[in-house]
Amino acid sequence: MSSVTVRVDEQTKLDASRIVEDFGFDLSSVTRAFYRQIVRERRIPLNLAYPEPNKESLRSIREADEIIAKGGHGYKNADEMFSAMGL
Repeated sequence: MSSVTVRVDEQTKLDASRIVEDFGFDLSSVTRAFYRQIVRERRIPLNLAYPEPNKESLRSIREADEIIAKGGHGYKNADEMFSAMGL
């Protein structure tokens, strides 16, 4: 056997541990499985794409684009928007 040392921030490690433990694994087991998958598939099995927005988010994006296209007012930040709303 050989060892691998991986440096990752503490929060990422804790979050990942919770997820893999929920499936009944530990980080070492998942790391070994990942290495085996690399060898088996002869590629790095990662999806490096940004996640696709859900339907509600897509509707909101389209609505915002329509408002902008019609010359609707935009805001530089949330404070400016809330101020315009009187909040």
